[in-house]
Amino acid sequence: MSGANPFAQFEKTFSQAGTTYKYFDLASIDSKYDQLPYSIRVLLESAVRNCDNFHILEKDVQSILGWSPALKQGSNDVEVSFKPARVILQDFTGVPAVVDFAAMRDAVLDLGGDPEKINPICPADLVIDHSVQVDFARIPDALTKNQTLEFERNKERFTFLKWGAKAFNNMLIVPPGSGIVHQVNLEYLARVVFENDTTDGSKILYPDSVVGTDSHTTMINGLGVLGWGVGGIEAEAVMLGQSISMLLPEVIGYKLEGKLSPLVTSTDLVLTITKHLRQLGVVGKFVEFYGPGVAELSIADRATISNMCPEYGATVGYFPIDENTLGYMKQTNRSEKKIDIIRQYLKATQQLRNYADEAQDPKFTQSITLDLATVVTSVSGPKRPHDRVSVSDMPEDFKSCLSSPVGFKGFAITPEAQSASGEFQWDDGKTYKLQHGSVVIAAITSCTNTSNPSVMLGAGLLAKKAVEKGLNILPYIKTSLSPGSGVVTYYLKESGVIPYLEKLGFDIVGYGCMTCIGNSGPLEENVVNTIEKNGLVCAGVLSGNRNFEGRIHPNTRANYLASPLLVIAYAIAGRVDIDFEKEPLGVDADGKNVFLQDIWPTRSEIQEVENKHVIPAMFQEVYSKIELGSQDWQTLQVSEGKLFSWSADSTYIKRPPFFEGMTRDLPKLQSIEKARCLLFLGDSVTTDHISPAGSIARTSPAARFLSERNITPRDFNSYGSRRGNDAIMSRGTFANIRLVNKLVTKTGPRTVHIPSQEELDIFDAAERYREEGTPLVLVVGKDYGSGSSRDWAAKGPFLLGVKAVIAESYERIHRSNLVGMGIIPLQFLPGQSAETLNLTGREVYNIALPESGLKPGPEDPGRG
Repeated sequence: MSGANPFAQFEKTFSQAGTTYKYFDLASIDSKYDQLPYSIRVLLESAVRNCDNFHILEKDVQSILGWSPALKQGSNDVEVSFKPARVILQDFTGVPAVVDFAAMRDAVLDLGGDPEKINPICPADLVIDHSVQVDFARIPDALTKNQTLEFERNKERFTFLKWGAKAFNNMLIVPPGSGIVHQVNLEYLARVVFENDTTDGSKILYPDSVVGTDSHTTMINGLGVLGWGVGGIEAEAVMLGQSISMLLPEVIGYKLEGKLSPLVTSTDLVLTITKHLRQLGVVGKFVEFYGPGVAELSIADRATISNMCPEYGATVGYFPIDENTLGYMKQTNRSEKKIDIIRQYLKATQQLRNYADEAQDPKFTQSITLDLATVVTSVSGPKRPHDRVSVSDMPEDFKSCLSSPVGFKGFAITPEAQSASGEFQWDDGKTYKLQHGSVVIAAITSCTNTSNPSVMLGAGLLAKKAVEKGLNILPYIKTSLSPGSGVVTYYLKESGVIPYLEKLGFDIVGYGCMTCIGNSGPLEENVVNTIEKNGLVCAGVLSGNRNFEGRIHPNTRANYLASPLLVIAYAIAGRVDIDFEKEPLGVDADGKNVFLQDIWPTRSEIQEVENKHVIPAMFQEVYSKIELGSQDWQTLQVSEGKLFSWSADSTYIKRPPFFEGMTRDLPKLQSIEKARCLLFLGDSVTTDHISPAGSIARTSPAARFLSERNITPRDFNSYGSRRGNDAIMSRGTFANIRLVNKLVTKTGPRTVHIPSQEELDIFDAAERYREEGTPLVLVVGKDYGSGSSRDWAAKGPFLLGVKAVIAESYERIHRSNLVGMGIIPLQFLPGQSAETLNLTGREVYNIALPESGLKPGPEDPGRG
């Protein structure tokens, strides 16, 4: 049971405007406090404030205080507990969480308990942002049509979430059409410093911190709020008042010096940092930015860098709070009184950073430096976000990718096929030609960049100059603009660039995580047929953070991450293998060549427009009514009951089987005997491979399931939208069309049922094994489970009967999700792999486990 806080004597107060504010004076606890990285100080404050020797132990505080640069993960692991201040969810991952909570209430009732005790204790915000798709584009009413279709498809899910907002305490639902979760978090939800009432009438102050069910929760690190993505299972535990158990991390200091060139963007900077840190190896570590170059970056620039933290592999990419942070709070309409209190608290606890003062630099495990002046205009691709390519190298790089063997930088197109092309007719009666490298999708999308006024206004200014020069975009290219919040539309309109974006086909299509999550919608049939008939490697260009195979669209085999400005530039060019320095984008009215440099705006041009048009009144206008939602949302009728009424006919919301047969006593751990390998996979198998979020293929087991229930292909929606139904999600597990399973010869979601040697869909093979009573394992390579923090990537394999995964290495979030579902994440010894051990995946696997005392780390789990 919890007890008195042993650190109560370090509580101090200050008064302002008649209110007493309490806080913990961390510097008084230990003289070495000022040497701790600022990110570690947030962990320390939480441990001190929540220390009750039950959830948070006194030794947790001492362990955090004992952090030093000498701490090395893997050789001297120190485990601590952490209680974040809040939880944030998006609807793809939030729906399963609310489904689990509703099922937990049923289970508690079945066990004779009070179901209303199942409630979030920790505040939780859920933003509905992943449901809208780009079904309509390049037309004036695309936004209205996409949002209407979104409601038609997802009405059942939205009704369920609105019920959850009423049924559960401490849960805020932000309705669809409001924006992308991480941008809404940055502009509105983030507190920076929490201010809670106490029983004696005073208020307690403490740093805002957050865990979220989306890996890009790290974006909030740019605002000085410590946060990262966790699995849905971990998030649910935090919502119920549990602490997170974590290894005390190494902290890599990333020093920024100098200034960016006037012609490069924050996107170019983040792609440079992503490649650098991925090469360095920062998985499981904190990265903390420091140095005078940080002060040169806006909060939006910092948030862009923090957003892509999962792509460089760190747990967080943290920017300590400085006066620029407080200035951003003022710009986004946080109150002056609130900002003054935050400033006073941060100064009192030595958490307000001055990046120009080297005396404030803490100690780091390791420090590395980047001169901002060395950053060049870049993209990343064609298959991974950390494969940065300078734009000047793109023609040769793409050519190399065509001929290279199949891999992250290769498509294995034979020499004779590299000149392949195809023609098709468009609605305008003209004939158009596609070839390798042709752009067919160009999307300004994703919170990574749409949260940043400099690149959004930069894109608008580039569009204006392009239109004035007479440039245009080929009509078959699917162009779209999906802002991360209504504020973006507000300042794009006020600055006068919207008409030029629309002229080029970048009409606003929705407010949500659209093309970036794979909700790119369909391409025209003529385009698809031409690509498929001629085996073309066509391209998508997007201002997103993920470009894994099969994610953006099945017919864009090459996908490049780029700044919004470059998205427009490549769309105008119509291909990704253009040399912008030597080849023109087109000709003007006088017949003169127009090059990219002729229409590219400088940072000073952009800054002038931003200073004039991005103002607090916009944030006040947009966010004052964000919780109200659209008319469709307001008219949704939901029940008032505290227990959910499940429908057996629903294909969206289904009571999950995870709590069926649950007892008050824990079951004994059992060894795994005579298991078979369901899949034999290589390196970098992502959560997009394991549990795709995109479209449901018409020949898949999930499609058959829906068709049997009279659902037409038009209404299949996406896997992400159906995460509240385990019958769909289990059938969609490993359904990615780019999955490479070494048990079969072709890429795709197929495997071999070993006893019969029959090739089947993966779900069907798993069902066959289940009928035979055979447990299953997965044998995989390095970095298994990288990608979004997707709990269904663990739940799905569990429902298929997978009992263990044997991998060379794991992504942190996915490994914890596997443990949460009772799947054992086993790891090959260093230097060993399936290949070195001559495994083929056709063996019988026996894994001896103790009945109790299983712990992480030992070479033989059977020894406990």
